[in-house]
Amino acid sequence: MSARLTAREITLRYGDRVVSTRLSLDVPDGSFTAVVGPNACGKSTLLRALVRLLRPTEGQVVLDGREVGSYPSKELARQVGFLPQDPLAPDDIKVRQLVSRGRFPHRTLLSPRSERDESAVREAMAAAEVTELADRPVQELSGGQRQRVWIAMALAQETPYLLLDEPTSFLDITHQYQLLHLLARLRDQGRTVVAVLHDINQACRFADHLVAMRDGKVVAEGSPGDIVDAALIKDVFDLPSVIVPDPVAGTPMVVPTLQGD
Repeated sequence: MSARLTAREITLRYGDRVVSTRLSLDVPDGSFTAVVGPNACGKSTLLRALVRLLRPTEGQVVLDGREVGSYPSKELARQVGFLPQDPLAPDDIKVRQLVSRGRFPHRTLLSPRSERDESAVREAMAAAEVTELADRPVQELSGGQRQRVWIAMALAQETPYLLLDEPTSFLDITHQYQLLHLLARLRDQGRTVVAVLHDINQACRFADHLVAMRDGKVVAEGSPGDIVDAALIKDVFDLPSVIVPDPVAGTPMVVPTLQGD
């Protein structure tokens, strides 16, 4: 697969704490890439670098041959949408208003909302199953409902690239799978999706490109069927396991074999 979005030998740090050194990654176009690994291994930091929220101290993140730092903010926001782990909504904002903020990159300061804007908001709310919440204040919603509203805002942005940091957080099991099916459909429609996921079996079932990280490094990347085996799971998660075919999808399924099982 070709890649328009790449990280080239980037070093990422927060102050004196180095998270990753000389990390390189190509995000395949039209793929659903899942980034997996243990807590604090650098997954979220990598996503922040890809969307320019964290500048590498060495190396570059490049989109279409240009370093992402060279893009005007609105131009980049028309290309790359991002949903962080813990977004904060303004006080008293209602669901439809928050989802509509996803359209800001497509509008000028004085332009009224177009029919395309209205249609994109309606479609995004329907896809995230929050239409019935449109007039509710966001602060009154449950954690799972709020997460789906934020996902709707990211969908309304209508970007070729959609990056999500732990998008299944707070969602019940039904909504987790509905969201992952939705992300897979977006991939099938030609969008490029990158998501940090904690559930390795969900990642294997829905993603066609897997990036496994540990200690700020990419340990392995490729198709789940090509790279996921017991040795990789031990290396990345320090978890003994056996790998069996998922009975529904046929993709690799990790079955832990902890001592005492």
